[in-house]
Amino acid sequence: MIEPVIKSIQDKIASLNTIKYVDEDWGQLDYYSPNFPVQWPCVLIDITNGQFENIGIDKTATPKNRQTANTLVSLTIANLKLTNSSGRAPQLQKDTAFNIWELQEDIHKLLQGWRPTTNTGTLTRTGFTRVKRDDGVQEYTVVYSMGMTNV
Repeated sequence: MIEPVIKSIQDKIASLNTIKYVDEDWGQLDYYSPNFPVQWPCVLIDITNGQFENIGIDKTATPKNRQTANTLVSLTIANLKLTNSSGRAPQLQKDTAFNIWELQEDIHKLLQGWRPTTNTGTLTRTGFTRVKRDDGVQEYTVVYSMGMTNV
């Protein structure tokens, strides 16, 4: 039930030619080294939470117990920021430094209200957080909620 959702989201985001790496989040950004196993900018996808509720039994189905779930889909959007964005920096550097915000907006336009599979509801953005780092990686986690069912 989860794997097709992650693959569908991955395919949707990969349609943006500005994203160089889209994958399931297995900790790629936890390797604090100059050789991260990603290309920049990247998006890492994870289903980070799910609350399940039983809705009955269907003896003809597998599994027999039918459930719905409210889930959270986390997208880690990251880029290696090597440019200055100060007020006196050259305009091209400033424009490049703010690319992560454009990436977030482009991804949001693709995903907000979109249904990854037939057994899911639509994605709805619920929030984002900044992850502070000391290695030049600019990282944000954007969270979407989504209903799922195994009916």
